[in-house]
Amino acid sequence: MLCRHLFRLVLVQVSVVLGAGLVGEVVTPSALAAPFRVGIVLDKGGKDDKSFNAAAFKGAQEAEKKLGVTTKILEGRDDNSAEPMLRSLADKKFDLIIAIGFSQADAVKKVAAQYPSSHFVLADAEVKAPNVESLMFEEHQAAFLVGMIAALTSKTGKVGFIGGMDIPLIRRFQMGYEAGVKQANAKTQVIVNYVGVTGESWNNPPKGKELALAQYAGGADVIFAAAGATGSGVFDAAEEKKKLAIGVDSNQNWVKPGFILTSLLKRVDLAVFKTIADAKQGIYKTGTTRYGLSDQGVDFAVDEFNAKVLSKDVIAKANAAKAAILAGKIQVPDYYKLAHSK
Repeated sequence: MLCRHLFRLVLVQVSVVLGAGLVGEVVTPSALAAPFRVGIVLDKGGKDDKSFNAAAFKGAQEAEKKLGVTTKILEGRDDNSAEPMLRSLADKKFDLIIAIGFSQADAVKKVAAQYPSSHFVLADAEVKAPNVESLMFEEHQAAFLVGMIAALTSKTGKVGFIGGMDIPLIRRFQMGYEAGVKQANAKTQVIVNYVGVTGESWNNPPKGKELALAQYAGGADVIFAAAGATGSGVFDAAEEKKKLAIGVDSNQNWVKPGFILTSLLKRVDLAVFKTIADAKQGIYKTGTTRYGLSDQGVDFAVDEFNAKVLSKDVIAKANAAKAAILAGKIQVPDYYKLAHSK
């Protein structure tokens, strides 16, 4: 009798906890299922860099809103932060762990080997492992298009390129940009500067402004900044000198309306969202997934913020070049292939 009373008491307590006092509510297994958890490690540029990390953060927000997943965003203080943060997410058994930025390649390779049952994604670099998917972008294709746009818009016959850290990835931007400039006007000169050779190069707006002011003084009237958060200094210089700049990764046209000619779009947001959507459906890829012009993984930005500075004629010529690239009629030089051939 006592046992029966205790059993009835336990049933009542369980009903209160699960049913929350709602008459007729049925608790299904899916209602009790734990949310799909995604851990994202940004590099030290952080989610407010208005560039690569900001795009990844946007993709994560979209996934939370549209897919109902739970995300945890970690921001590295320096390049050494990645490994312990990735390990922490793996220890907590997150369903998917995403590392943003080539600087995390070594950390992903090491931690993925230590946690073979965890699923990792690395954006902007390749790691070959059975539990890692690498997201790569054909940035040189879009750089070619913004190079054309720069040359077609320039009134001085000189344009600039400011890279962040001097690495093959940014050389790839530069090579594509220069090829696009020459495609539009073989006589146009390109002035090139790099901020530095360390990770600090991505977050140095004063240096970006200094280099941009020097390029404008040297005759350039359009500068493409492939330099992460350092690009904000280039934009400040463009506004100060009433010249033009080109943004990178995210759509940065809104940052200085009327002074940003266009932005090279590197759709990290799209790649992050799609990867999370696949994983939630149980689709975990390995190897390398590439995004280019064909799937709008890269492009150039046109909106209300650059409508007054980017002419319809220039847009039409850039779109014609895009079609020619997709049709194989224009071959954009690729620094990666050139470097590997040496």
